[in-house]
Amino acid sequence: MRSITLLFIFCLFFGFSATAQRALDTIETELGKVVLYSNKTWSFLQISTFDGIMNPRINALMQAQDPSFRHPWSNDICFTSRNDMSKLKDTLWLCVNDDYDQNFHMPAPGIVTSRYGPRNGRNHNGIDIDLETGDTIYATWSGKVRYAKYNDGGYGNLVIIRHSNGLETLYAHLSKFLVYPDQDIVAGEPIGLGGNTGRSYGSHLHYEIRFYDAPINPEEIIDFAEKSLKNENLFVHKGLFRPGAKPSDYYEDHPAEVVQAPVVVRTPQVRYYKVRPGDTLTEIAARNSTTVTKICQLNGIKPTTVLQVGRSLRVK
Repeated sequence: MRSITLLFIFCLFFGFSATAQRALDTIETELGKVVLYSNKTWSFLQISTFDGIMNPRINALMQAQDPSFRHPWSNDICFTSRNDMSKLKDTLWLCVNDDYDQNFHMPAPGIVTSRYGPRNGRNHNGIDIDLETGDTIYATWSGKVRYAKYNDGGYGNLVIIRHSNGLETLYAHLSKFLVYPDQDIVAGEPIGLGGNTGRSYGSHLHYEIRFYDAPINPEEIIDFAEKSLKNENLFVHKGLFRPGAKPSDYYEDHPAEVVQAPVVVRTPQVRYYKVRPGDTLTEIAARNSTTVTKICQLNGIKPTTVLQVGRSLRVK
């Protein structure tokens, strides 16, 4: 009864329609978990039955190499598996970026202050990027938030996003969350504010890229000086997962194992976007590299049409 009363109070204060842009907090009630938004609105958080598989092709290839490879979905466990990447027999090809599903965005604009590799007797599994507390942190690629909570293992406030390209990205030491678990995320969308939480000695973003919970040197994929992708083709092999591995040094030592990227012919694809709280046609068009006019034509709507949360709009 107390939870229902609290929910009624929140209804009066926060309103009844979820038209906010950012999630501020969640409240447990007898009726379910309620998400509170920045413009004093709220909505119920839907319970996810997602199994975690966002790239069936990669998952099938990993299972074919060794049935012990696992990558389950959990909102409460930071790393959900301990896969032995020395069991990788073949090189896997990933396209980390494409015109339809992934639009790369730098996680933060600052300079790199600490690189991947040995540090203080242990391996530093990511890249540290300089920032001021309160600076905005962005999703590198589109995906789904797997983890967004305080981590007492040293990461502090931590967001983990799983992407359809087969990778996960980690954003640690945040001062504030702007997302919640199981939320769908668009590349370049704000996910938190930089900070100094956890085992940290100054405001910075600790940023990791992982494949099936195993860390990869982010500089294998991203040129942090140029703030761009090095190559949209990533070849995954056991050499990538050696502690302290430098970008591409495995193939320099094993030239016979170099594999050419497959030829990919991209044909136009139909793409849909599910309307979320606070979305406008202008924002949806910008996020999907299209125009309001085009979205209206594809969906038979007008620029003044009121968007209903949960509606699927065709954007391509």
